[in-house]
Amino acid sequence: MKSKKAFVPAFLLLLTVLLLNDGVAANTIVVNVPGEIVVTASKLPQKQDDITQKIDIINRERIDFTPFIQRNIAEILRYQPGTFVNPLSRNDANWGSYGGLGPKYNVFLLDGLPIDSFADLMSLDPLILDRAEVHRGPASVMYPIYLSMDFAGNQTPLAGITNLITKEKIEEPCTILGTGYGSWNTFAGTGYHQGRVENLHYFLGASYERSDYTNYGTENSWLHILSDPDYDKARLFAKGTYFFDGKDSHKLSLFVHHTEHYGDVGRPNRDYDHDYTTLNADYSNLLYDYDEVMFQFKVGYRRYNRSWNEDNYPDLSLRSHDGVQQNIIPLDLSFNVHHGNGLLTFGSDAQWATYETYSESRGVETKGNDMNAWSFGLYAEEKYRLGKFVFRLGGRYLRIEHSYNLLGGNEPEVEDASWDKFTWSTGLRYKASDNLSLYVNAGSSFQAPSGKSVGGTLSISDRGVPGRNGQLPNPNLKPEEGMSFDAGADLNVVDRLFLNIRGFSTFVDDAIVENVVSRDPSQTQSVNAGKSKSLGVEIEGRYAITNSIEIFANYTFVHTKVENNVDPNQDGSEVPFVPSHLGNLGLVIRLPWDLTIVPYLHVFGKYYDSTDKTSRQSFGPEELINIHIEKPILKSDTWKLKLSLDLNNITDNAYEMPWQFRDPGFNTMIKADLVF
Repeated sequence: MKSKKAFVPAFLLLLTVLLLNDGVAANTIVVNVPGEIVVTASKLPQKQDDITQKIDIINRERIDFTPFIQRNIAEILRYQPGTFVNPLSRNDANWGSYGGLGPKYNVFLLDGLPIDSFADLMSLDPLILDRAEVHRGPASVMYPIYLSMDFAGNQTPLAGITNLITKEKIEEPCTILGTGYGSWNTFAGTGYHQGRVENLHYFLGASYERSDYTNYGTENSWLHILSDPDYDKARLFAKGTYFFDGKDSHKLSLFVHHTEHYGDVGRPNRDYDHDYTTLNADYSNLLYDYDEVMFQFKVGYRRYNRSWNEDNYPDLSLRSHDGVQQNIIPLDLSFNVHHGNGLLTFGSDAQWATYETYSESRGVETKGNDMNAWSFGLYAEEKYRLGKFVFRLGGRYLRIEHSYNLLGGNEPEVEDASWDKFTWSTGLRYKASDNLSLYVNAGSSFQAPSGKSVGGTLSISDRGVPGRNGQLPNPNLKPEEGMSFDAGADLNVVDRLFLNIRGFSTFVDDAIVENVVSRDPSQTQSVNAGKSKSLGVEIEGRYAITNSIEIFANYTFVHTKVENNVDPNQDGSEVPFVPSHLGNLGLVIRLPWDLTIVPYLHVFGKYYDSTDKTSRQSFGPEELINIHIEKPILKSDTWKLKLSLDLNNITDNAYEMPWQFRDPGFNTMIKADLVF
């Protein structure tokens, strides 16, 4: 019955808009039209039909239409095929999945440099974005794994890549002053300005939000939320790009972003204080005027500093002050060489990472984990066009080194570990006609166990101890290796109607997954689950029905299985966090009087929180309906005042999520933006 209730209003909405006339002229926002330019595949602007991979573009207008329900930048991906976006709350990370695999198998980039798919997506402000490029499919040798030691650990591009691309070239100056108010006494304020001074293009801004949040735990959960959680989130960001001699091909840019996120989780002595700093510097130049060799150098810095208090529940007295500090420096040096119908890309990248956890009780600080990591990569890829065919072949040499000072509060028996691996990626696209393209891709990946997976956030003696919530250590983890394949077709059926079908398969040996050991206390442990495989099919369509109405729909079916000959409790189970199916339906309705209505229907099937069949819990299927509405109410030749309204989870479906979290149900946010 729940499914029928969700689909009836969606059907009525669709029927209503189909009866509207074509009275409003507007540019469509249908993505993936032939000839659109993307940069992620080869780190150089190219037409989509010149690359073998499937890459979607989420442009600025689609980002503006996105309801950020949990204030997580990953929510721009919620309606993409094969992507399960699942932030646990406004205070917690996204535990979703990508292409039939868990959250650590999709690398997120910021202007081509890796970022953390857990912490950074909670931190970054959507205002910085010009667009996002979603690279679906097999591992790319162009990009390294990200040496994140926190949350689910290292992240690898086996199932895909999401490149968040910031604004760079400013065509027109613009200033935005905004405010908003919503459910749970949520107040938001925004200031943003962009402009240019001769060859210097820049933007800068700040945002602030505070809320008396709501209970996001299930009944009698380990969260024990006794009062409305408070949180405050403040962001500052800026970017400047200098175009030497006004040339797009010779430029230097610097981007900086800082977030302060603090509050409590609904109990005395359960407050937290997190701050995140992100920097990127980028220099690129054509080495020869005849446009044959492009040189690019990128370097970044990521600082994650999270601290929180634990109490002695049900005694609400302070027990300890805990925290984690992580620093990561990524860099990338690349060259693009055009030669006839070919493009050779080669380069080198490296990362340095530090990771520390601590617990302070009664003035005495105890370190849990203390480790360093380093990685180095060499990569090369050749792409060659021959008639209607595009061929691609590349490889990467990877070396990773870990140095362990402390793991789980103890001096480790093994003080260091290192791995050397070679990975590969290949693809083929055949442009059968102006309206039909076929493609196939394959690639391999490697993943070393992270510091948190090995050392945990608790000691092994904390297993089952009341009040000791966190992750248990597992020093016996083995690295994992993966392989992925995809094949698909892009079809332009008629004018403004685009279809795509894509099949994919991924295989991971010694897959490292997070298993639930206990729910109260909430404890998990990383384990090698054996061999996992995921098989799936994505079908999507986008159609501009009229100049006033656009529609998109997609459906993904996924079958996953874990094979473990050692542990029968894991053998035959499903890959965690991967729903059996995903579906999306959306409309962009442009009415007279500049009124725009964007309804979304999002459905997902059953999924599990671990591979252990004895202790795992299932979730779903569920449906979620969100609506975005916006309209300028005052405007002149130089300014306008725009109102927007988000109606989220309008069926008030407070469904349960992993680790005894739940969706808080129906909520709204109204915003007013003065743009001039």
